[in-house]
Amino acid sequence: MTLTAHPVLSCDEAHRFEEMRFGGDESKEWPAMEAAGAGVARGVLDDFKELGGFPEAARILVLAGKGHNGGDALIAAGRIAAWSPAACIDVACVGGEHSFKPLAARAWRALYHAARGRVRPVRLGDLLPSYDLVIDGVFGFQFRPPLRGAALDWLKQANALRARMRAAVDLPSGWSEPDAFRADFTYATGLVKAPLLSLGNAGRVRYVDLCFKAGASFPAATDWVLGREVLAPLWAARPASVDKRSYGHLFVVGGSRSYPGAVLMSVLAALRSGVGLVTAFVPEALAAAFAARAPEAMWVGWPETPDGGLAMEGTHLLNARRSRATAWLIGPGLGRESETLAVVQDAVSRVAEPIVLDADALQPEIVRAAKGRMILTPHAGEFARIAGDTGLKDFAAKLPATVVLKGPVTRVSDGQKVFHSFFGGPVLARGGSGDLLAGLIGGLLAQSADDPLRAACRGTVWHGRAADELARAQGPVAVQTTHVLDHLSAVLRAR
Repeated sequence: MTLTAHPVLSCDEAHRFEEMRFGGDESKEWPAMEAAGAGVARGVLDDFKELGGFPEAARILVLAGKGHNGGDALIAAGRIAAWSPAACIDVACVGGEHSFKPLAARAWRALYHAARGRVRPVRLGDLLPSYDLVIDGVFGFQFRPPLRGAALDWLKQANALRARMRAAVDLPSGWSEPDAFRADFTYATGLVKAPLLSLGNAGRVRYVDLCFKAGASFPAATDWVLGREVLAPLWAARPASVDKRSYGHLFVVGGSRSYPGAVLMSVLAALRSGVGLVTAFVPEALAAAFAARAPEAMWVGWPETPDGGLAMEGTHLLNARRSRATAWLIGPGLGRESETLAVVQDAVSRVAEPIVLDADALQPEIVRAAKGRMILTPHAGEFARIAGDTGLKDFAAKLPATVVLKGPVTRVSDGQKVFHSFFGGPVLARGGSGDLLAGLIGGLLAQSADDPLRAACRGTVWHGRAADELARAQGPVAVQTTHVLDHLSAVLRAR
């Protein structure tokens, strides 16, 4: 399938691409630098909302190197200063003002004149003990170790300062070294460089799309980054001549007395996905209460085991309705009773429609029993249980299946490529986040049953972006997992 995404390039590939695109022509490089700086500024202001918003009288420190990263950082500071006219900016010209290359010097002059009276060049001894924002633009992806001299001194000092947010441009300066800049956020401008996928000092990665369209030059890249444009089909108006059956029918199988909430959260998310119909099979004791909570779904009470799981005697409930489903979601809140797992193993062996397997349904014997196309949604522990030492791409290729490996950066693979989603963040580090994601992916899969990879990537991005909006609106701490649902619509309406 064709999926809009952006390739992750090695540093050498990124250098080669920029040579092809710009050829050292400053008339082409300057607009790109302005766009990168503006993108970093927007990202910083958006991400600062998680901390309560950018302070009116903020103190900003910019670490500016001689090259393009220094120019990007200076332009970003200028955009932030324009938005916050009481902000004051300290600029550390790490190699001295005389060392700036032409475009970085142009960015420095633009900042100095635009924020006249609020900008001061600083030396190491001039630094304040704390800043609201530190922007790192010392080195870019062409950095070659070791760190030494003034750059090393500045980075050590910057890491020792108190700062509410530390933002790196493109890559944390000195990224491969022990004293590299320690970022809370790294804003990858134009191209995502491969080291960002494994660095411990990059913080949360944000992709600043400069419309470089590097995918045409590197179609064989293995790793790709998902952008907001994955959601584009959901922005469009729906046709007039449709009814509920036009948008699929999702069957959800899950729930137990021990884990009653998980399947409810998955159904609530599925109902927000745009799917036409949802039928949920849950233990009898839960059905009435869940129907009161989500009357839009059809709730089917399933006979229970003594411990409150799904009993074998309920399989006729699926058999009587099987032909209605366009996709299945099996696993949320299921529990691990042997009888229940046997029910699920039997069910997946008979299903021809695509299936999302989640949570306790992610057992090796169940995964092997599935006949149709699968989307698996494990976290790291579940992935180890079903894949052992096999890597994500190889495991997805072997099954074959689409695998959504949840984590701080969620990765999706169909066995050919790996797609990375930088959306979301610590606000998702709470129980139930995966249940919402599974429901969202299941609902999308029911609407496009022939395209599991697209459903998985779209659900992952939608879920992550809604989590970002939640954290920016209410902070990442005093929220509930289900609050993510209230921001799904806003993500589609505020493109």
